Amino acid sequence: MSANLKYLSLGILVFQTTSLVLTMRYSRTLKEEGPRYLSSTAVVVAELLKIMACVLLVYKDSKCSLRALNRILHDEILNKPMETLKLAIPSGIYTLQNNLLYVALSNLDAATYQWPSDSQELDSKELSAGSQLVGLMAVLTACFSSGFAGVYFEKILKETKQSVWIRNIQLGFFGSIFGLMGVYIYDGELVSKNGFFQGYNQLTWIVVILQALGGLVIAAVIKYADNILKGFATSLSIILSTLISYFWLQDFVPTSVFFLGAILVITATFLYGYDPKPTGNPTKA
Repeated sequence: MSANLKYLSLGILVFQTTSLVLTMRYSRTLKEEGPRYLSSTAVVVAELLKIMACVLLVYKDSKCSLRALNRILHDEILNKPMETLKLAIPSGIYTLQNNLLYVALSNLDAATYQWPSDSQELDSKELSAGSQLVGLMAVLTACFSSGFAGVYFEKILKETKQSVWIRNIQLGFFGSIFGLMGVYIYDGELVSKNGFFQGYNQLTWIVVILQALGGLVIAAVIKYADNILKGFATSLSIILSTLISYFWLQDFVPTSVFFLGAILVITATFLYGYDPKPTGNPTKA
């Protein structure tokens, strides 16, 4: 993979991750009439949208033939149950990680992700120690699980010749199942009372679409680059989100530790994509 393509993938991932975190944080803190949308249902809808997008991409790759599409899905998914079952492990971890992201952004008062609201004054003193602890534990769990799932998924993608879109369909299938289990266990009563799409608005759909897009982009990057590039994108998105909070939202003052971390991340990203020109052997006189 060329350096230019690596940086293009990195840029798309940074844009997607930053947009998702900021819009998700805003959607979870925005006060509106009626019930707030359920994060568990949003995860399921994102997985279903990802499956639909991948099916369309496979349909396009099969020269827009429904017969060829049906044959590919049958041969690559139904006829290879063990290959399909391998995706259950990273799928379950990714589903957990997506739910933890909602939990973290709903409880953790991080200046990087916090949006100001004209309808209410948010004070850090109003956040209980318990909610901050919940948010912190959600972030830490998501970080540790993300590394394992990314490496495992990269191993599967690069050891087989299956299309990355087929793998995403398999991943989304298990993700939908695990997600629906979470909806039933944690939000079953609320869904039966107010419906599956309670509290959904335009902002909610933007969050869901961005989350589905992230699954597609991350899978493509892991397939054609590696999981390290995905980690760099996440780190750079944190820096970008913080800069937005400082210059635009004006609710965060960076510290010297932040600047040190930002310099290290940017330097590491540059070194990772740097491809030095080979030096020729000096000719003997």
